[in-house]
Amino acid sequence: MEERRYDRAAEDVGNIVGLGHVNTAVPKQRLSTLFYVTGLGLTRDPFINTGIDNMWINVGQSQFHLPTGRIEVLRGVTGLVVPDRAALLERLARVRKPLAGTGFDFRESNDGVETVSPWGNRIHCHAPDPERFGPVALGMAYVGFDVRPGAAAGIARFYREVLAAPADLIDDGNGRRARVMVGANQHFIFRETDAPERAYDGHHVQIDVADFSGPHHRLQALGLVTEESSQHQYRFKDIVDLDTARVLFTVEHEVRSMRHPMYARALVNRDPAQAAMNYRPGRDSMPWSIE
Repeated sequence: MEERRYDRAAEDVGNIVGLGHVNTAVPKQRLSTLFYVTGLGLTRDPFINTGIDNMWINVGQSQFHLPTGRIEVLRGVTGLVVPDRAALLERLARVRKPLAGTGFDFRESNDGVETVSPWGNRIHCHAPDPERFGPVALGMAYVGFDVRPGAAAGIARFYREVLAAPADLIDDGNGRRARVMVGANQHFIFRETDAPERAYDGHHVQIDVADFSGPHHRLQALGLVTEESSQHQYRFKDIVDLDTARVLFTVEHEVRSMRHPMYARALVNRDPAQAAMNYRPGRDSMPWSIE
């Protein structure tokens, strides 16, 4: 019998085992509901932050966190996997009128549906694609950041050596960029651009790591730890050139251990196709993975 051969390296994830959430402050929770829940078809967390000061939005195994405050805009784009492109377009069309006068917009592209939140956050929605996104029907596939020319190589090295995350440098027809694995089917993508750099406004991303103390030790040695949040969490903001200490990009990282009480917390995802007039018992929830 011929021995089976497997590419074992293809299963490697690296130290960052999951992208937990993207956090951007918003001034009005009502408009958040219209865009994220009614328009995109995502689900408000029914258990935590159910008031008007914060809103957690479930998308597969990840979340958007939307605290009430001064407007924050991610310096890039968040990429989602969302089933049923036609239904998504219908939902977005229905919220165009109630979101008139805001920054909301959407358009179809060859790669999916490009949306803009009422406050300018770009969210691109893609159809499920096992080859590209893994067996995911609903999820947060990537967060892309716009960085200065020449920064991508140093950023990839930073994640490899400080966070112990697989990271490669890509230079093709889609531009020069660093791609960092932050989960089994999730990536940070740092794309070089000549466009003027927007000032950092305080938004953050949250990651789960297997080796919690190793990156903390290396970040501390570089003087980069900005908050010792708890036994299970710390934060840093600057991604630096490891030779010169020059700041290559700034985005706050909320780093959590796998002992964090919320690690791998089960999230509720509804089926946005369910409505009172076409209700089908047992179809309220929607699986995040491809059946």
